[in-house]
Amino acid sequence: MKVKSPLEVYKFLPQTNCGECGYDTCMSFAAQIIDRNVKPTDCPPLVENAKKDKKFEKKLKELIALTSPEIAEVIIGVGDNAVKIGGEDVLHRHELTYFNPTAFFFDVWDTMDEAQIDERCSRVVEYRKFYVGDFITLEGIAVRCTSNDPEKFRKAVKKVAEYGKPMILVALNPECMRAALEEVADQRPLIYAATKDNWREFLELALEFKVPVTLRSKDLNTLKSMAKTFKESGVSDIVLDPVTEPVGEGLKATFERVVQLRRTAILGEDKDVAYPIMITPIAAWLIDGDEVTKGYWETVIAATFIVKYADVMIFRNLEQYTVMPSVILRYNIYTDPRTPVQVEPGLREINNPGPDDPVFITTNFALTYYTVESDLTSNNIKGWLLVLDTEGLGVEVSVAGGQFTAAKVKDLIKETGVEEKVNHRYLIIPGLAARLQGAIEDETGWTVLVGPMDSGRIKGWLEKQWPPKSKE
Repeated sequence: MKVKSPLEVYKFLPQTNCGECGYDTCMSFAAQIIDRNVKPTDCPPLVENAKKDKKFEKKLKELIALTSPEIAEVIIGVGDNAVKIGGEDVLHRHELTYFNPTAFFFDVWDTMDEAQIDERCSRVVEYRKFYVGDFITLEGIAVRCTSNDPEKFRKAVKKVAEYGKPMILVALNPECMRAALEEVADQRPLIYAATKDNWREFLELALEFKVPVTLRSKDLNTLKSMAKTFKESGVSDIVLDPVTEPVGEGLKATFERVVQLRRTAILGEDKDVAYPIMITPIAAWLIDGDEVTKGYWETVIAATFIVKYADVMIFRNLEQYTVMPSVILRYNIYTDPRTPVQVEPGLREINNPGPDDPVFITTNFALTYYTVESDLTSNNIKGWLLVLDTEGLGVEVSVAGGQFTAAKVKDLIKETGVEEKVNHRYLIIPGLAARLQGAIEDETGWTVLVGPMDSGRIKGWLEKQWPPKSKE
């Protein structure tokens, strides 16, 4: 995106504050464009004016060009399961954020029997990893043509399509690819791959079936030339595969090619290579070694290119020692560094509490909340947990910064109705918020008990402090 502030966008808008876009003012709409929550074409007057007047049409096109991401965004699949790849604006996450997490596809192949295909597809579809308040899932399935038989490939692709996940169709034989596309083109699969030997046939397939296409070459000049040819022929949904070599000097050379591609696209503003990048950790299965060794190398390759700059990957290994570190690393790299990870504020009931059980309070910073919630739950502590909106900050920082205040605690107690759920007026605050004890008592009328610094010590603390001894 070439523009960085709402003011730069605002001058292209009608500036009438009509509200037809759903926002109160044109400036609000401009801010949403910068945050990539809306597109310029979501402004009805702007679009209508462009239809009637060439001057406004030029203005709209200019705004679209200025607000488009540096790397093209490509969609694989359709409906709710469709996955977006690419769409990045920066080389380094701290400059802004990364937008579309690397999409993970796991392979099946057409010489497997139906039971084997079902077993692997089910593992992909059913994978869920709970992490910091979210369930992480896997994006799709790559169907490889190992038979070189169009009908076998067609049959396997049709079987996998039943699972509703986005697909990558992997075949270098255009006849096999055509057979598969005749079956599932309406599911918008990514086809893999056009090379210097078959690119003409793949160009025809991409145009005829209107599907995204991967271009594959270790030579970056060849890759760029193919991308330019496809773009000029009318194919804009392009993914670049600079060929993944799994170990040693080959892996180093792969890394250099990937970095060069992305730097050329963003810093060099070379639109001929400004497309999502494909990396294939599955290449680790070409090296010598047992399955565990290959799985480890697959993890190494994935980790290297999740950090820089893979937009989509194809894996083989579905064991946890490959999948779990890869999805966790991806989650953390693609978390917006401008916004702390948060949970909803409110009241949580821990282990079916009763009216005599204690009331705790913590912040809505996700790591703090899940640590406290886990310590209470795993120690079988019954209680009421108030979660204060501190804008995603932890206890110590929010106390110092003014997000954790006595007035906000009072409001939270009223909003959640916890007063009607318990028979007492004792509130246990974190040890790191001890300095607020008097202020909270004055503001709420509750007696405040200062708990331990570490929620892992709550159980021992309660054994000595709960129920509280009444003051004589």
